[in-house]
Amino acid sequence: MIKEMSIDLETYSDVDISKCGAYKYAESDNFEILLFGVSIDGGAVQVFDLACGDTIPDDILAALSDDTITKWAFNANFERICLSNWLKKHHPEHFKGYSTPEDPASKYLGPASWKCTMIWSAYMGLPLSLEGVGAVLKLQDQKMKEGKDLIKYFCCPCKPTKINGGRIRNLPEHAPNKWEDFKAYNKRDVEVEMAIKQRLSKFPVPDFIWDEYHLDQEINDRGIMLDMDVVENAIAFDERSKSELLISMQNITNLDNPNSVVQMKQWLSDHGIEAESLGKKDVAAMIKNTDGDVATALKLRLQLAKSSVKKYQAMQNAVCKDGRAHGMFQFYGANRSGRWAGRLIQLQNLPQNHMNDLADARELVRTGDYDALQLLYDDIPDTLSQLIRTAFIARPGYKFVVSDYSAIEARVLAHLAGESWRSKVFAEGKDIYCASASQMFGVLNQASNACSTIAST
Repeated sequence: MIKEMSIDLETYSDVDISKCGAYKYAESDNFEILLFGVSIDGGAVQVFDLACGDTIPDDILAALSDDTITKWAFNANFERICLSNWLKKHHPEHFKGYSTPEDPASKYLGPASWKCTMIWSAYMGLPLSLEGVGAVLKLQDQKMKEGKDLIKYFCCPCKPTKINGGRIRNLPEHAPNKWEDFKAYNKRDVEVEMAIKQRLSKFPVPDFIWDEYHLDQEINDRGIMLDMDVVENAIAFDERSKSELLISMQNITNLDNPNSVVQMKQWLSDHGIEAESLGKKDVAAMIKNTDGDVATALKLRLQLAKSSVKKYQAMQNAVCKDGRAHGMFQFYGANRSGRWAGRLIQLQNLPQNHMNDLADARELVRTGDYDALQLLYDDIPDTLSQLIRTAFIARPGYKFVVSDYSAIEARVLAHLAGESWRSKVFAEGKDIYCASASQMFGVLNQASNACSTIAST
């Protein structure tokens, strides 16, 4: 009877995982599992060469969806999501989802029986890479350094050339020696993962951390729905707007490329302004002290510098076949503090919106009415930036509530540290920065008076 397994996969997909994430990567029609490395109950590692016709035994396949058997992997989310899609396609009899059928999370193997050595490493303040952890722990068996080249060769599409016969993918028969090295690499990764688990065994992860990890996995499995009409039209609007803004700048400056820092600095110098930097803050400051064509050109440059479209492009890259973006959070991404980190779209860093007619502007973008948007709103890049949050949509009958805790870290730290005076400052609604400076420099009365004066103006 199997009690636990340590797993590592080598896979192929035509989707760029760095841009699109594991969920979209694994749902591609061209996704394959090439190698399946596994250790049963701490035994010797077996490598099943699926690309060359090996089959995985039924007891191992059944164990993948057996909640009583613990599955270990480094970055276990990848293995779980890949195996979910692979099982549904090749061995549906062994796939068992979780949650209710209407829940998007039900498409994946339940996370409750999966544990991740990357999370264990992060909990101990170690790096988030298998190679990094192995180096820090000085393991006898290290991750093979040639692995990156092997992954690039076998796991990603290749450029067709005359030399490779115009093929778009490298198969085992194209480089038999490399393929044997790749199998050794897969085996070594499982061994390194097991060595990490053994080395950290005296420092177990508390159950409540694993519970949080499993909740994180469910959140990532469920994902968030995107309004792709808004997303795609916003990208098209931004491209059209940037083109028009660039033409306007060219007409004012007579420069071939007003986006060029060198050319723009020279143009400003010719108009009596010596600019050390053309960063957003610097340009905004210069606008206050200029007028005429110079001020207009600087305002146009500021609009061109708006990078709001990158969020929409990230949405377009990450959206899966179900219209949702999955895998938006990395549990213990900040391994010193244990905080979640954002991935792909970066939901933890979305621009705020302050438009009174937000719904009207959104509808113009959703329906593709660029002319009306341009007529009603002076700054299209800024408008698109403020509409980013509206690209996320809730299930019918539900709504999103946007909220944020005020200075939550400072408040909690003050409580944990027993700094009652800081808690009192928060309770009285005073400026924590002024109060902290007062304590640091021993100027309580002066700083208090200064803060009161600033607050009243």
